Amino acid sequence: MDTLFLITILVVIFALAFDFINGFHDTANSIATAVSTKALKPRQAIILAAFMNFVGAMTFTGVAKTITKDIVDPFMLENGSVVILAALTAAIFWNLLTWYYGIPSSSSHALIGSIAGAAIAAAGFQALNYEGFFKILQALIVSPLLAFAIGFIVYGLFKVIFKNNNLAKTNRSFRTFQIFTAALQSYTHGTNDAQKAMGIITMALIAGNHQQTTDIQLWVQVSCALAMGLGTSIGGWKIIKTVGGKIMKIRPVNGVAADLSSAMIIFGATVIHLPVSTTHVISSSILGVGTSHRVKGVKWDTAQRMLITWVITLPVSATIAAICYYILNIFF
Repeated sequence: MDTLFLITILVVIFALAFDFINGFHDTANSIATAVSTKALKPRQAIILAAFMNFVGAMTFTGVAKTITKDIVDPFMLENGSVVILAALTAAIFWNLLTWYYGIPSSSSHALIGSIAGAAIAAAGFQALNYEGFFKILQALIVSPLLAFAIGFIVYGLFKVIFKNNNLAKTNRSFRTFQIFTAALQSYTHGTNDAQKAMGIITMALIAGNHQQTTDIQLWVQVSCALAMGLGTSIGGWKIIKTVGGKIMKIRPVNGVAADLSSAMIIFGATVIHLPVSTTHVISSSILGVGTSHRVKGVKWDTAQRMLITWVITLPVSATIAAICYYILNIFF
């Protein structure tokens, strides 16, 4: 079998594995608030999230095209197939490591950092498409700040609108509404996160001379959507526990405010074709809601631990990817 063709097959397998892992790693975030408030039982939440993730993944391809062309130029990438395989290996390793310890790290940061690190190892810093790369970095940095601010504002509006309502009755109504917001959250997650693996596979197809454009083929879209949905069905209980309870004590009204805030940011990013970290956005919206509710009610030690992980993910994954590239380059 031709070596380039073999590497392309490996990249497709690894990309689908990344999407599968992303499903149980990141989808936990999208249903954490609904599970923690008992709006949905865990099994119900996972089935709902799996279906809505699949639907979301089948709806858009703009983010996938951004991943394909904006970090590095796949048409000019030296030893591109090995670069992509190294990036996926590093991203999968980091995702599994943070999942094992229950840390809501960003799959997006891991993947983007890994692509950059492997490309730099292969061809130096000139391999990066700096305009596109910095545009993606800006989206990754700004989106959690926006999510925090919008979460703060939305919950503040809720406090004003429902200040005279019976608390128990309001919570019952919001608990029912959380089923809708959990579905919306999962849908928006699918519209953004599943596309990252689509973009990676398309990069590999270009590097392997199997296609000449950045268009996303239908089989790529369907397979990534299925992998994300299947991964979601596995669940990610450790991360649900962290996001759903260790940031703040979440009540239904808090959960709805956080879900709506993060869904707005994620979907907005999808519409303008920018990848964002759903983990960062969801966690930040919960922090914003918690701060608006009661600053002292936020468990800032957990937030600090999450922030450290967010900051180190990109450089650490880039370093791991560079090491993976040097190792793989020996064999290929």
